[in-house]
Amino acid sequence: MSPTIGQLDELLERAKTMGGSGGRRLLGITGPPGAGKSTLARLVADRLGPDLVRVVGMDGFHLSNAELARLDRAQRKGAPDTFDVDGYVVLLHRLRHNREPVIYAPLFDRSQEEPIAAGVSVPASVPLVVTEGNYLLTREKGWERVRPLLDWCWYVEMDDTQRIARLEARHHRHGKSLAEARRWARESDQRNAELVARTRDRADVVVRLPAGECPQSP
Repeated sequence: MSPTIGQLDELLERAKTMGGSGGRRLLGITGPPGAGKSTLARLVADRLGPDLVRVVGMDGFHLSNAELARLDRAQRKGAPDTFDVDGYVVLLHRLRHNREPVIYAPLFDRSQEEPIAAGVSVPASVPLVVTEGNYLLTREKGWERVRPLLDWCWYVEMDDTQRIARLEARHHRHGKSLAEARRWARESDQRNAELVARTRDRADVVVRLPAGECPQSP
């Protein structure tokens, strides 16, 4: 069954309801690179506040640059096999069962292009965890274990021309030359985007963010 197209204000209210429904809930936000996943996750967090929601990004489970080089995968960074999917699934299980006073999750530092351990704290009192990333709805190579752990999953999409332009600007902002940023966005990122696009119909809701209303991620 195809997902419905969600209106942002309605979805934010639904997220607020999830956070107040008792127990721990997990909301997934997925979509292709540059579509606005991190921006939308921050919007949910800002609207609900830190007592109700924490954001745990899949990108915190990037393999380190040294490990990617050892595996000869550095030029494919961002592909499904450049993440620690097993570690991510274990963390989602811990977050869902919520049996610990506080759970620490890694985050991804774009300025260093490296994951940072224990960068996000999730106290047991926080009822809603938002997790965002490219491969939440992927059905292969271990990623198929993610979707059953989510209560709800949004798919974020944006016009491809605007999305690729955002990616080029992001890569350039974080140290790539203009030529390298363009190549990475149109080759490596685009291959990943095409893979993610095939998971769209598995989402509960599609969220369309016009680029003009979607500020750049840090």
